Amino acid sequence: MLLKDIRDYQILFLSLFLVLGIGTRDWTLRPDLIVVAIATCLLTQWVAERAASIWPHLKVNIQNLFAQSENHSPKLNLDLLNPQKHNSLRSAAITALSLCLLLRAEHYTTMIVAGILAILSKFIFQIGKKHFFNPANFGIIAALILTKDAWVSPGQWGEDWWYVLLFAGTGGMILKRIGRWDTTAAFLGSYAFLEAIRNILLGWTWDVYFHRLMSGSLLLFALFMITDPRSIPNARISRLIWAASIALLTFILRNYFFVSTAVFWSLFALAPLTILLDYLWTAPRFSWSFVNGRLSFPRRQELIT
Repeated sequence: MLLKDIRDYQILFLSLFLVLGIGTRDWTLRPDLIVVAIATCLLTQWVAERAASIWPHLKVNIQNLFAQSENHSPKLNLDLLNPQKHNSLRSAAITALSLCLLLRAEHYTTMIVAGILAILSKFIFQIGKKHFFNPANFGIIAALILTKDAWVSPGQWGEDWWYVLLFAGTGGMILKRIGRWDTTAAFLGSYAFLEAIRNILLGWTWDVYFHRLMSGSLLLFALFMITDPRSIPNARISRLIWAASIALLTFILRNYFFVSTAVFWSLFALAPLTILLDYLWTAPRFSWSFVNGRLSFPRRQELIT
């Protein structure tokens, strides 16, 4: 690959989708809102990382200042105050682009709220230093709940075949590299099966069935959101159960409660299930380092996390 980090390809592809969407679908998304969302996510990530890295060291220094010793006077280790360098701005950029692709708003404050809460969810909702909410999904749901002008249009991509091929090609390349294609397959397979059964029971023609499946937003969700390797279950069996559960809840919400944004609410509602599944089936955590290192045996290198 030409780019060193696989996340660079995600950023490239999502940026391409955003440009194509605005240019070909006539979206009502202002460029200034895009800038606000990206700036908010990057700044929040930078501030949160440094706060998270400095706070433990400050606690140590405070304890040292109050330590009593007959032979040594208390010392303040200034080296501990230097935050470690992190390389997570790529992930923040991916979150920002995902918000721009899916979330619509009229005011700056809405995008700011979505961006801040999306990034902070990674630092707040953690179990064993692993966040279980997808940041972009959390930001979308938070904006829908907390603001009055936020909305999501699941049909914004239409049903053109060339969009399907574009999403499948780019998403497939990334999933092959990070090894999470099973999650997408489980979700789409389960959802397609449930829709097929319903289509048969209702006696509808198959063009109705394909119409319900050929949604650009559904593919974006399945290829780029539900497969976030840092927040989904670690073990393959857990990912299969988790993805199938999201498909089932999406099917129920969409067809029986008529929730057009069912996929986003389903992912949000079942995100905590990751905690239980990781407990039941233990497996090494995903690490970007082994993926970008082009190692010969990436599965074994998952142990280095």
